[in-house]
Amino acid sequence: MAIDHVPAVHVPPLGERVPRRAVLAGGVAAGLVLGAGQLGAGLLGSGAAAGAPSILKPLPPERFTDFGTNAEMRWESVDPRRYLTPQADLFVRNHTATPRVDPATYRLRVFGDGLREARNEARAHELSLRDLRRLPVTRILGVHECTGNGRSFFRTQQGQSVSGTAWTLGSVGAVVWEGVRLRDVLRSLGVRGDAVSVQATGLDAPFVSGGTDYGRVRRPFPVQKALDDALLAWGGDGEALLPDHGYPLRLVLPGWVGIASIKWLGSLEISRGQLTSPWNTTFYRMTGGGYPPDSPPLTVNPVRSALELPWRAALPRRPELTLTGRSWSGLAPVRRVEVSTDGGERWTEARLERRGGVHGRGGTRAVRGHGWTRWSHSWRRPTSGEHEVLVRATDQRGRTQPLETPYNDAGYFFDAVVRHPVTVG
Repeated sequence: MAIDHVPAVHVPPLGERVPRRAVLAGGVAAGLVLGAGQLGAGLLGSGAAAGAPSILKPLPPERFTDFGTNAEMRWESVDPRRYLTPQADLFVRNHTATPRVDPATYRLRVFGDGLREARNEARAHELSLRDLRRLPVTRILGVHECTGNGRSFFRTQQGQSVSGTAWTLGSVGAVVWEGVRLRDVLRSLGVRGDAVSVQATGLDAPFVSGGTDYGRVRRPFPVQKALDDALLAWGGDGEALLPDHGYPLRLVLPGWVGIASIKWLGSLEISRGQLTSPWNTTFYRMTGGGYPPDSPPLTVNPVRSALELPWRAALPRRPELTLTGRSWSGLAPVRRVEVSTDGGERWTEARLERRGGVHGRGGTRAVRGHGWTRWSHSWRRPTSGEHEVLVRATDQRGRTQPLETPYNDAGYFFDAVVRHPVTVG
């Protein structure tokens, strides 16, 4: 994977040992999964209510919109000077509730007929965190994003009814993940040349909806992706994972929909046949509208942009206002951002922030991957009154945000230009 347009950010090295704070947050006790109850305020911080019992970390209202099992980052709380998204500020998407996993007894189970020595689930390879940490350590920068990011704009901007959490644009963040490449794990175990599919399963509780028990959250992906840039991550932005973000180990599939990066990774099945689950057949594929019944599972995220402003922001009238924001794509780095302050009549290219590469520390390899692009725009001589600010980005593969997103009934992949209302005083 190419190391392209990786911004210069400081990421402290992770040590071999898990920090005591993370161990406490993980709820170390006898057994592997200890349950999903609320952690004490002394473990995760005080002064802010959490989305208990589904989410364990604090969710201060000035930084999050709390949806109960999910929590969205507020863009107005983002520091324009800071590139990465701290785990404390990263959105949370849970199907059930955050489990607490004991790292001392944790084991990743790997099995399937796609291994060189076929093993059923009862005879699975069991890898501890210590086993995994013996392999070469890699860091990958990526934009982590929920498939439904922007879903609410189907209704508010396009007048269409969709189901699911009413995210605006805050179920996204830029993270440097640290861990081991999945290909190194699979090659150490031995994989057949005709293996085609990997199924990742989490340790959270089974998902029940409408009286149907769908089992634990799990989703397959191609062996090709596993051998390319897939990562088994134990850290993010130089810290051990928080429980809400997959502690002690999660899968990361860079550029792909968030559901593909299974949290609290419990097992990997390697198969010579195409594996399926409700999360790639029933959920997370396009249905309704003009989409055919056999639409494929969703994988690579589209191009999107967001302003670092409150919705309906009140701005002072000045000779010049500086607007800032970020644009990103799951497929390639962003190469151009355009801004319109007159509702889309005229467009002006924004100034993109370009920086050099990030280098690994603590004996790790250089940081790979690509994140989002920060930009700024000078709005000269704004008039008093109400305005709509529009931002559209184009990535290096030529994908550009459209003016309208085709309808689907689950509200996935809203990538249209968002009409952000502001008032100049």
